[in-house]
Amino acid sequence: MRRILSTLLFSIVLVSVTIAQFKLPNYEVVTLDNGLIIYLMEKKDVPIISFSAVFDAGAIRGGQTGWASFTAEALKFGTSNYSKIQIDSIFNFYGSSLNTYARLDYSGLYTQFMKDDLDKLLPVIQSVIKNPTFPEEEIVKRKQRWIAELDQAKESPGRVIGSYYNKFLFGDGAYGNPIDGTKKMIEFTNQTHLKGFYLDYIRPERSAFAIVGDFELEKMKSEIKVDFESWRVSKRLITDPNFFNKVLKEPSVYLINKDNATETTFMIGGFGVPMSNPDQIQIDVINTILGGRFTAWLNDELRVNAGYTYGVWSRFASYKAAGSFYISTFTATKNTEAAIDLAIKTYNRLFEKGIDEATLKSAKNYVKGQFPPDYETAGSLAGFLTQKYIYGLDDSYINDFEKAVDGMTVEKANEIIAKYFPKYNLQFVLIGKADDIREIAKKYGKVIEKNIDEDGF
Repeated sequence: MRRILSTLLFSIVLVSVTIAQFKLPNYEVVTLDNGLIIYLMEKKDVPIISFSAVFDAGAIRGGQTGWASFTAEALKFGTSNYSKIQIDSIFNFYGSSLNTYARLDYSGLYTQFMKDDLDKLLPVIQSVIKNPTFPEEEIVKRKQRWIAELDQAKESPGRVIGSYYNKFLFGDGAYGNPIDGTKKMIEFTNQTHLKGFYLDYIRPERSAFAIVGDFELEKMKSEIKVDFESWRVSKRLITDPNFFNKVLKEPSVYLINKDNATETTFMIGGFGVPMSNPDQIQIDVINTILGGRFTAWLNDELRVNAGYTYGVWSRFASYKAAGSFYISTFTATKNTEAAIDLAIKTYNRLFEKGIDEATLKSAKNYVKGQFPPDYETAGSLAGFLTQKYIYGLDDSYINDFEKAVDGMTVEKANEIIAKYFPKYNLQFVLIGKADDIREIAKKYGKVIEKNIDEDGF
């Protein structure tokens, strides 16, 4: 029994040491003559390959809402070599799928497949990225469904409140653009617009690929060069978008009326930090205490103790040139005022009482325990490498993560709170039945009202 216990204790210590020393695996960076950057990381524990591509072609680009998202999806509508049906069928045959998407800062493509299928799928990936044709008939069909989906999304306030919040916070700045666009803009969009957006922004010198998995490095390097070195190079100069942010001079409320609502969905917050902020890790530790885990203060108070909601959270959403902070949840209409008041009261504990040693230690242990599993798969590692390109992250984000967490003190934690968590002139977005909550909304700031059935944000 003593020997078993000794072995168990040794295993626990060994795991602890392994976690504390977690490092980013070795990888190689290749830059092609056309400017395309490729990250190659061999990971042979499972016979799969993850392929992630990112393009400097997010919703902040192009000046028109929805074009980034529509263009990303339309990459799969057909190419000079494959029809849409062929693309879908080939990936389905090999038990895989090809996913494209858009975010505010970038758009991208992702797939994962068995290593033996590389030679069958890489030519399709190449054609989708290099030679999309944007067939008009596919665009027309997708527009009809897209417009219907925009209407459907507004039936679930939780799906759209983030877009209202960003618009309220960033105003006419690029980060106020709703990623999926508006009905008016989608109706206006045509093949010429999507081709133009593609040619302007999805270009090798503004893109990066990450390939992680079971492959031979030199062979993969050679294949990628052959497949992508001929991708066009454009000399067009791209100017930075307008990152204008409103000055938050007073508390304000964006009240979105939904006549049939029986709940109020709300966000409370202000400006956050960009991804490049050197205190990003420490900020996340503090946010874990406030609203970043099930046992966080906000969830304890609003869900467990008061029963106002099924869940509440807080988050720093960080972008390349800006960021936001918000507390978000939903509650029955009759509990709107009590839930908002309790959320604010709980948030103010950060400023009034700060963080004590026991609370900080718990959060640090939680964050460190959650961290290694986030980067144990080929897909997650490919995702980090492409995020590294978009946001200019350094390997130290992973390699020094535990060190940054362990170095936090109570004094440092409270400095972080005072420096980064917005305290004054909070901004509120409420989606609910305006007639029932309008007077409540006035309590929190100057009210601007909009009907959810109106197009746009």
